[in-house]
Amino acid sequence: MKFLRKRWRHLFLSIALLTVTGAAGIMWWAGSEIASPPRRELMDYHQEFLAEPTARGVTLTRFTASDGTPCLICTPLLNGTTGDRGTKIRQQLTGRGITLPPAGKTIGTLVLLHGRKGRKEDYLPIAERLCASGFRCIIPDLPAHGEHPTRTITYGVREAGLPALVLAEAAEKFKFDPQPAGLLGMSMGGSVAVHSAALPGAPWKSLVVICSFDSFPKIIESQASRYIGTTLGPLWAKGTAAVYQHKTGLPLSAIQPLDHAASITIPTLVAHGTGDKVSSLACGRCLFNAFPATTPKKWIEIPEAGHDNVLVTAYPIYADIAEWMLANVKNR
Repeated sequence: MKFLRKRWRHLFLSIALLTVTGAAGIMWWAGSEIASPPRRELMDYHQEFLAEPTARGVTLTRFTASDGTPCLICTPLLNGTTGDRGTKIRQQLTGRGITLPPAGKTIGTLVLLHGRKGRKEDYLPIAERLCASGFRCIIPDLPAHGEHPTRTITYGVREAGLPALVLAEAAEKFKFDPQPAGLLGMSMGGSVAVHSAALPGAPWKSLVVICSFDSFPKIIESQASRYIGTTLGPLWAKGTAAVYQHKTGLPLSAIQPLDHAASITIPTLVAHGTGDKVSSLACGRCLFNAFPATTPKKWIEIPEAGHDNVLVTAYPIYADIAEWMLANVKNR
């Protein structure tokens, strides 16, 4: 009996040790992925766009900011030629009774910020549409993504100044007026955009935030609870947060876009998919509610859209975005 009890005790301890080791390994992996997501290679559709930008109605210029941020600058073709996406959005906007600038004319600049695990080339189709609407678009790689040399991302806490920097330096290098300017970000990019727009003296006339979040720790705990249950989820989230802080030197609890939204006064459009299981509709609504009541703001729910397909449903989200920017990105 003593022998059996000893064997069972050893077996129990071994299983417990393996469980703890496995849990710690998963926490380390998750915290590392949040700090430094795996970088995606260029896709075929990226390569096709880069090879023939004029077929999409734009010119492309590569630019690297003084902090090492790689950017693509998309500008409408002066001859007014538009690609299929550009032609469609101009038709949609005209159908809404909106007076558009002549095709090929640039009336302002937009900085577009991609989401987690994204890269600047992902937003070329978005830029095509917005260029056809009358805007120059600057698309940077955010830290820890694409070709950016920085290895970790802090979701806007340390990147808040990046959008204004690339706007100012691109304007100086390529001799265009940096005003008026608007800012758009999705998911992680939305958090960076909110942090940026809240800075004193920020250059933005308007803000668009798509499928972002109010509090990053809330997102991590929600995802953990979704996959491993509400009992172990919070514990797993705490371990993940500890790894993230070890990797970045920043507490995960410091990433709170809703605190920054409270000081933003520029016109703000917040769009969210009703089927988003990464950043829930409630998180998006909480962020929207954090913008002051005196701030001109609009909330859009995109029916049945998830986090990854919110921009590719039948809902005309691009026309909504372009209409918002045309109405608000103006020199006053």
